Amino acid sequence: MANELAWLDGHEIATLIREREIKPSEAVAASLAQISNHESQVNAFVTVIFERAMSAAERADRRVMQVDAHELPPLFGVPLTVKDLAPTAGVRTTFGSTAFADHVPEEDSISVGRLRGAGAILIGKTTTPEFGMLGVTESALTGVTNNPWRLGYTAGGSSGGAAAAIAAGMAPLAWGSDGGGSIRIPASYCGVVGLKPSMRWIPGDQPWDTAVTDGPLSRTVADIALMLEVTAGFDPRSPHSTPIARKDFVAATLSAQPDLSGVRIAVALTPSAGPVAAEVREAVSMAVARLADAGAIVSEIGLDLPDRVEYFIDFWGPFFLAEDAPLPHPAMREVRDAARRVTLESYLHACTVTRGQITRTYNDVFRDHHFLITPTSPVAPFAHPGARGGATHVDEIAVRYPAIDFHRLTESASHAGIPAITVPAGFGAEGLPIGMQLHAPQHQDLELLRLARAWEQIAPWRDIHPEFLP
Repeated sequence: MANELAWLDGHEIATLIREREIKPSEAVAASLAQISNHESQVNAFVTVIFERAMSAAERADRRVMQVDAHELPPLFGVPLTVKDLAPTAGVRTTFGSTAFADHVPEEDSISVGRLRGAGAILIGKTTTPEFGMLGVTESALTGVTNNPWRLGYTAGGSSGGAAAAIAAGMAPLAWGSDGGGSIRIPASYCGVVGLKPSMRWIPGDQPWDTAVTDGPLSRTVADIALMLEVTAGFDPRSPHSTPIARKDFVAATLSAQPDLSGVRIAVALTPSAGPVAAEVREAVSMAVARLADAGAIVSEIGLDLPDRVEYFIDFWGPFFLAEDAPLPHPAMREVRDAARRVTLESYLHACTVTRGQITRTYNDVFRDHHFLITPTSPVAPFAHPGARGGATHVDEIAVRYPAIDFHRLTESASHAGIPAITVPAGFGAEGLPIGMQLHAPQHQDLELLRLARAWEQIAPWRDIHPEFLP
């Protein structure tokens, strides 16, 4: 029974708890058992709060028996993991750095507070590279996080622990963050779903930041909608956050039908600024063909965006230079060295002119199309790259910055502020997951979720698990 509970989605668990068919303690125990059985192989966690999580679940058991079901909040009793970049009150938050190995915040981040306020039970903090500044999940503090689909391969980053935990059945819900693909790449590599919401939909703890956003990962689109439903909306601590009038995201998402008649979708299989591996193009192309069979009007387009690698250096480089803590990973030091040539003029040009070009390019696409599809990453998951920090080649073509290149298809959507979600498209030649990235115009997150849900019904993936897991 515990193993069966570990593979239920969060929406199902919440419903069963409200109907008193299972207890919160049973749901939490199932996740903790999965962690106990497989964490030594996957290494998805920095901290697991076994006793505290079970105590919270047992208190939840008692509350279920004392109140009417309609009084329970939407995530009541559902196990949750949080990426170790987000502060969690009373629970160690290390930012993936040995310098913060013993840091325990006094308050939750805004979004974590909303998730816990909605009844979710925190079971642990998931791994991230130091300060989230690497595209694969490894650090001097926690070591290397493995991909559950093939141990010894990367889970991506920087929300790699979050994605690996979801794929391994260690939790139904995970909370991560994404500035250039840090939710979408790990979700793609681990065969799960990951959303980067529209800019400012999720109130941030650093309100000046206009590229990075918190966001959800899960095995199903309904769970993405559920987490978005309880976290989106204005907060005075984040004055630029967006008021959200409509909050029935789960019901609206689940009502989506696989009939896509009249839906206009632009497809860019090989966006500019670099090659895409043949197996990735093939998997996404086959998925798009199935969307067309469901009635979608599909048009293949070119997507001529500014050089994403150069843009990454110009925009993010000063952040690498500004960090007081050392950057122990060689790939991080390589980016920092490249950033030394960034001038104030080139930084401001990236923040204004280049970012404006990116936004206009997407707006031009959405003038004639409802959605845009690209591959999530130019390559399938790869073996742990060591000092290089990423794949050195796309097929047989060498890349300039391995630590950056495999994020180049996710970077630009963050800076345009549009919502983007990765969903499983299929598997590559070696049986590893390949993700398909769906984009929508800014603030059309619900419409994007409905498209993702339609695809989930056309090509269901929830019951496909890594082979090493029971």
